[in-house]
Amino acid sequence: MDPITIVGLIVAIAATFGAMTMGGIDPASVFFADPGSIILVVGGAVGATLASHSMDDAIAAGKVLVKGLIKPKQPDATETIKQLLGFAETARKEGLLALESAAKQIEDPFLRKGIEMSVDGTDPEVVREVLETEMASMAQRHATGSAFFMTLAGFGPAFGVAGTVIGLIDMLNNLSDPSALGPALAVAFATTLWGVFIANYIFLPIANSLKRSSEQEMAYKELVLDGILSIQAGASPRAVSDRLAAYLSPGKQEALQEKKSA
Repeated sequence: MDPITIVGLIVAIAATFGAMTMGGIDPASVFFADPGSIILVVGGAVGATLASHSMDDAIAAGKVLVKGLIKPKQPDATETIKQLLGFAETARKEGLLALESAAKQIEDPFLRKGIEMSVDGTDPEVVREVLETEMASMAQRHATGSAFFMTLAGFGPAFGVAGTVIGLIDMLNNLSDPSALGPALAVAFATTLWGVFIANYIFLPIANSLKRSSEQEMAYKELVLDGILSIQAGASPRAVSDRLAAYLSPGKQEALQEKKSA
């Protein structure tokens, strides 16, 4: 998961708690006044989400989240293009078989598989099919994880409202003590607050971050696939460079040109 996601969550929570404090409200007394509210919202949202998905979906979502939290930084696209250009130059001069030793040193498993298949003389269409299947499988796993957290975000506010209704019913059943109505009403609406909180401060940001991370990884793999097929087709290093540079932003294209000329 991108570190900016963590920073964003901290900023959003800090801003909310800070605004409450400036208004003379103790955040702890609002959020943690009634543990039952937390149990109802969190437990209800998790339970309903599990009921809406399969066990495999839940496990996949957990794996995607853990992978997103501990996953190493995405390889730099400009460095990968430079690596591909080196392969293109070698293959152009000495043939694809000359990449056999270099393939063993490639750290990126996706790139390594593509180069190894090319060196083995695999038909380009087969290379494309195998790598695109791997990409589609990855995208499906990521989509499952993102959808799981989107479902959690959807159920959070619903159970918050349910908790508020339960609290209001309980309050109306005890109208004999007017002095208790205010605190009881505050506790009832705290449940709605929890529903909104877990949805918008936790689950939605996680789901969106996972989705964005998946899109970036897919774009990177498309670049790699295009480069592998271009090398296999015998394209010149310049043609490979021009083709792959189109995947980069203008700023990164300039950085790539500087690295090539350095």
